Amino acid sequence: MDYILSILIFFPLLAALVGFLVKDDSIKAYGILATALEFIISIIVWINFDVSNPNMQFLQQVLVIPTYGINYVVGVDGISLFLVIMTTFMTMISLVALSEKKALKNLIITVLFLEMTMVGVFLALDAIIFYLFWELSLVPMLYIIGAWGGKLRIYAAIKFFLYTFLGSLVMLIGMLYLGYIYYQTTGNWSFNLLDWNMLLLPFDMQLMLFLAFFAGFAIKVPMFPFHTWLPYAHGQAPTIGSVILAAVLLKMGTYGFVRFSLPLFPDASVYMIIPMAILALIAIVYTAMVAFAQEDMKQVIAYSSVSHMGVIILGIFALNVEGISGAIFLMISHGIVSGALFMLVGVIYERRHTKQINEFGGLAQVMPKYATIFAIMLMASIGLPLTIGFVGEFLSLLGFFKVSPFLTIIAGLTIILGAIYMLVMYKKSFFGELTKDENKKLLDLNKKELSALIPLVALVIILGVYPKPILEPVNNSVSKMIEVMNAKTVTKEAQAKIIDLNSISGVEK
Repeated sequence: MDYILSILIFFPLLAALVGFLVKDDSIKAYGILATALEFIISIIVWINFDVSNPNMQFLQQVLVIPTYGINYVVGVDGISLFLVIMTTFMTMISLVALSEKKALKNLIITVLFLEMTMVGVFLALDAIIFYLFWELSLVPMLYIIGAWGGKLRIYAAIKFFLYTFLGSLVMLIGMLYLGYIYYQTTGNWSFNLLDWNMLLLPFDMQLMLFLAFFAGFAIKVPMFPFHTWLPYAHGQAPTIGSVILAAVLLKMGTYGFVRFSLPLFPDASVYMIIPMAILALIAIVYTAMVAFAQEDMKQVIAYSSVSHMGVIILGIFALNVEGISGAIFLMISHGIVSGALFMLVGVIYERRHTKQINEFGGLAQVMPKYATIFAIMLMASIGLPLTIGFVGEFLSLLGFFKVSPFLTIIAGLTIILGAIYMLVMYKKSFFGELTKDENKKLLDLNKKELSALIPLVALVIILGVYPKPILEPVNNSVSKMIEVMNAKTVTKEAQAKIIDLNSISGVEK
């Protein structure tokens, strides 16, 4: 098991290279097999993972540029484990549901390369290696949108790339400066996150570095007002691009806040609680209202993603076990639910070649299976109890309630907007009379589509009823991280705030 994480990271790259030798008529089966094997490897990691151990496990380090402390360091804890499993699972499911015919080999090879970068982001513990995986993930997604997207695909791809790339450059400057601070403090260079966790930084420096990392993470989430690239990217991307973008790539930003910003800059994180909450609330309210005004089914789901990411940010900056654990669970649940919703939109687009809501109506009469699965995913999206969406939203808001009951009530009330626009979209599309002849002969879900969607439905219900297998290891690692934050605070006010927010959870200094 010493090299299991490296195998998990680089197996998709090897599969992508071998894919060039596979015949075109076998490439989809090959892609599904490769991603299935990658998913099995991630499950093996879970099976051998000690859920009671909150620390990094399966650590591996290879010297790269030891003079400057740049090394290949990977590890996994409860925070990253299920994000990796979600990544491998959703990549596999997206290929199972794939209906694209154009340049299929190139697309599948690109997806395999993208999977390598995404898994690498969640497992890398060296900041420079993390940054390399982070930036490399832009290339295949840029290609997917630009080569297989809609009419405005080039504009959408370039906007996506420029926003995320420029924000990441500011983050890189922060990483390089933090490495220099470590050198000044210890006399040795290191970009190892575990080493950086030992640094005690003055508040002013923490705040400056927090903002530098914020530039990279906030654009990726995306947070208001950096969200404008996302609707274009989703609107123009092919279905598989939207699925992976919503399910995994957005979570890289929120994961960055949890992995880097909170433990490295605890005082700055406490100071930024209310500003981050206000930005999150604006995202929840504003994008919910924008989603309600959309006439394109895919754009409704795209804007709803921004709104849900706002709830995740609230949970993260609750700075307590309930909030952060709920946010991580919500990352996973949103990945599954939003991925399924984009997949479902792709199904109807393939049949009608339109995503306009007013082109439909009465679909439940001719596509009952499709309507049923869409309804289940919609209910999970709006956080219906006993679905996977409820657990993360409830814990995130419960955690932030300790920070500000007033802001939490606002967030809770505005989530009702999500229920409104999603239910209105469903009503217009699935109920009423079949007024258009084109819809009367639509075929219901076929075996390929059901084989991709039924596992997602099962997860939505099972993890909604019994979330403990995920929450237990997540809670342990989050508790450990909060202990690190407690130990690193340099101001008494921040220390008291963190201890107060976690007093009920039993996390004390």
